[in-house]
Amino acid sequence: MKASDLTTKTQDELTTELGKLKKEQFNLRFQRATGQLENTSRVKEVRRDIARIKTIARQKAGTAKA
Repeated sequence: MKASDLTTKTQDELTTELGKLKKEQFNLRFQRATGQLENTSRVKEVRRDIARIKTIARQKAGTAKA
């Protein structure tokens, strides 16, 4: 997921996407714990996407107040 794609989304869309990624992260943690995780790099991608969404949401909230 690219940051340029996220900047065009609304705050509600970002919140929805964040919820989806958090659920996926939860499932990936369980898969890793039970030894069923095949694509280990996906954990890193999801974690970074969550951080990216949080950063952009924070920036949008800051510009809305100013």
